[in-house]
Amino acid sequence: MTALNETGKTYIRPWGTYTTLEMAEGYQVKSITVNPGGRLSLQSHFKRAEHWVVVKGNPTITIGEDAREYHSNQAVYIPLETKHRLENFTKHPVIIVEVQVGGYLGEDDIVRYDDIYKRA
Repeated sequence: MTALNETGKTYIRPWGTYTTLEMAEGYQVKSITVNPGGRLSLQSHFKRAEHWVVVKGNPTITIGEDAREYHSNQAVYIPLETKHRLENFTKHPVIIVEVQVGGYLGEDDIVRYDDIYKRA
């Protein structure tokens, strides 16, 4: 498990990478790259909401029961405790900027419902 991130540090995950761009009390900004064929787990968070802005590529984003394809310069809001996932069905990397807002921003505030990488 990763501890609270250091700004500018890149972390490798089975689906791609993320880099913490900025972190302060109550918010954190990350750049997330999802490799072709990669998918984040279907997950939710109890202590933070998230805003995702697609900056490159065409991800399929699920929020609650709604799954649809997004394009560059489109954004989504993910409220607290809402199931969500990002999948990259394309042959090119997807890059999003994620802004987390909440009282606790640790990586252990993730409830996974479905994960092809078999993480708990």
